[in-house]
Amino acid sequence: MTATESPHEAVARALDALGTGAFLADDQGLIVAVNTRGEQLLDRPASDLVGRDAHDLLHRNGWGEPVPRAQCRMRQSVLGGRTEQGEDEWLERGDGTLLPVAWLATPCDTGVRPSVTLVLFHSAGRPGRPAQRPPADGRLSEMERLALLAETTTLLTSTLDIHEALRRLITLVVPRIADWAVIDLISQRDEVSRFAVAHAEGGTVLFRDDLQGPMPPVPQESSMPLSRALRGVASSFAGPETYQGPPDSGIAVEQRRLFETTGMHSAVIVPLRSLHGVMGALTLGRADQPDHFTATDTALLEDIARRASLALENARLYQRQRQVAETMQRHLLPTLPRTPGRSMTARYLPAPDASEVGGDWYDAFTLTDGATALAIGDVVGHDLDAAAGMAQLRNMLRAYAVSQQKPPSKIVEWLDQATLDITEVSMATLVFARMSENAAGQCELSWTNAGHPPPLLVTREGVARYLTDGHGILLGVTPEKVRPDATAELPPEATLVLYTDGLIESPGHTLDEGLEHLRRHAAALAHRPLEDFTDQLLARARPPDNDDDVALLAVRYGPGRPS
Repeated sequence: MTATESPHEAVARALDALGTGAFLADDQGLIVAVNTRGEQLLDRPASDLVGRDAHDLLHRNGWGEPVPRAQCRMRQSVLGGRTEQGEDEWLERGDGTLLPVAWLATPCDTGVRPSVTLVLFHSAGRPGRPAQRPPADGRLSEMERLALLAETTTLLTSTLDIHEALRRLITLVVPRIADWAVIDLISQRDEVSRFAVAHAEGGTVLFRDDLQGPMPPVPQESSMPLSRALRGVASSFAGPETYQGPPDSGIAVEQRRLFETTGMHSAVIVPLRSLHGVMGALTLGRADQPDHFTATDTALLEDIARRASLALENARLYQRQRQVAETMQRHLLPTLPRTPGRSMTARYLPAPDASEVGGDWYDAFTLTDGATALAIGDVVGHDLDAAAGMAQLRNMLRAYAVSQQKPPSKIVEWLDQATLDITEVSMATLVFARMSENAAGQCELSWTNAGHPPPLLVTREGVARYLTDGHGILLGVTPEKVRPDATAELPPEATLVLYTDGLIESPGHTLDEGLEHLRRHAAALAHRPLEDFTDQLLARARPPDNDDDVALLAVRYGPGRPS
């Protein structure tokens, strides 16, 4: 590497020897370096590439249209820090032609932050002008219909996020079948909301926020098309003339407004039915495409709606189970004790919607000798069983700790042996500690660590260090193994932070980077009141791409301090 060359540029230069196109993208998807062969294949100088979003700038379909971000595996690889490969895709060159490519994307450690992904690509054919897309008249051949149904199943069943599934549904049918797509949903309280109104414009699907939002209730006696579909009666054709007469309900008023605003001249409305009832309705409309919908179109759309309803039902059931687990987990987490001389607070944050509930937990309680017991742990697994296992583990730990005046290591040894026969927990991590005053009147912490991230101690002066002693193997591996204890004095006004790995782990960074990130933020916040310290630490240190639960227990020691 030369004196004026960045590490990323040095890596790109080194890749010139491979003879294939290559660029580096950071964790936001921005190009940070490109090699010479990549410049040649893309017919773009590095100055036009570096700093630009790789997906938005380069990725196109065979017609030269931007590929939706949600459907781009290359972008998912870059943002998720995982290895992916693909072929039969196109990158747009500087002269507007399309380069057919095969590619491989993989995380790459260049020794600097932020982390980067290496994208290798080579030409799979000669560059050419974008193919001419056939006019979107809504008429599909039998093979195109079968391909559409297969694509519907694949895309909708590959996500458990309801909103993402519905947006994918819209991109499937607009503009392939219709100019406009409208989705109305029925909540568990039988309230109707217009989830999306979208239309095709310049090869992009745009959403009309002004036409979305809450809807009037469904009238049971109405014979209007949308009302019938929302009751699960039947599919219906509709047009602006359908709503020209006196409206029979608030929904009819909204439908008249929809047709007037969008200019749709022909629409078909199909119910979204599940095994347990009607979930909503899908409306497809044509304004620019001249043909009216036919019975053949209706049969296709009903098939699409059935597949979409199945995917939506699965997503709803998944979210319902997740909510049950999360609610149970929250109710099982304890009320913190009020201890003279110690302030204490805790937080539990569930994983993002797309992830499952885990077994993260914390506990704090007063022992018979007046010491305060502290615990933080994580049961392996991400489901209702993990949340239930967390409750079993916590209750057993309490029983041993309260009934036996023993060091933390001995309590955890008993707990480890008992988990094999009494609980359904396969493996778990845990830090268990005792906080008490020693003979000199100083606050003393004794603890043992069963494979968990180390506690963090922050002095009032902002010196933060990890308590790495007392570390042993996680629970459920070798229960007969003797565990170590460690002891440390806590200076006045020091803050002890116990946390789970969701606060430090990130796909794009190493564990050491996550620990250093947490330590620096905790040190900077040392002067804050404990509640504010905890909230700010979570907001600043939690990785943005975190896909796990986070539990955090913070204790501040101060003689004479009220809890």
